[in-house]
Amino acid sequence: MEKLRNEIAGEIALSANPGSTMKKWREIFAITQTDLAGHLDLSCSTISDYEGNRRKSPGTAILHRFVDALFDIDKARGNPILSKLGQGVEKIDQYFETHEFATSMSAIDFSKIINAKVVANEELMKVKKLYGYTLMDSLKVILEMPFNQFPKLYGTMSERAFIFTQVSTGRSPMVVIRVTPMKPTLVVLHGVDEVDALALKIAEREQIPVLVTKMDLSKIREALNKL
Repeated sequence: MEKLRNEIAGEIALSANPGSTMKKWREIFAITQTDLAGHLDLSCSTISDYEGNRRKSPGTAILHRFVDALFDIDKARGNPILSKLGQGVEKIDQYFETHEFATSMSAIDFSKIINAKVVANEELMKVKKLYGYTLMDSLKVILEMPFNQFPKLYGTMSERAFIFTQVSTGRSPMVVIRVTPMKPTLVVLHGVDEVDALALKIAEREQIPVLVTKMDLSKIREALNKL
């Protein structure tokens, strides 16, 4: 459930209206303002001010307390909401995994860590920064994953690398990226010998660097998850 905690906190922190997002999650967990205020030892008016965006954006400490309160209250009720949300997370995890870096990383440093070669838009590498990565089975994501789940590929930050496995030429992943509104900062094609010409043209049009690597996936995970 730690991943779910981070997703909720990240969504609130990145929201243009964090109070409204807090309210959304409170209502998802079916918790009243009174119950939440009592658990946090705050007044109901304070909760109302946060949710109405009348207070400044909550800091990290408040966010952690808020998410902990959602989980604690639900657990005391027998986990009715967490059990449902947990099933959704487990189902999506079969398609991809995400990781957020502690600090930003340059695209050049990222490529060195995974022993990758840049095959498109190399000139953009020096200006691109990453805050995380998403590792995915391209066949499962393209053929099986529900389309409405695609935004979850971006984790808490859209400035990230997409690492595609089970790739033959890279055409299918790049076509999908072309027709979706959100774009990753860069794309890594794992185990590819030669990248499809159309994939490279799409990369140039979208201004997305494309890298290839044959580094063992377990070593990629080990190296990146330390960051």
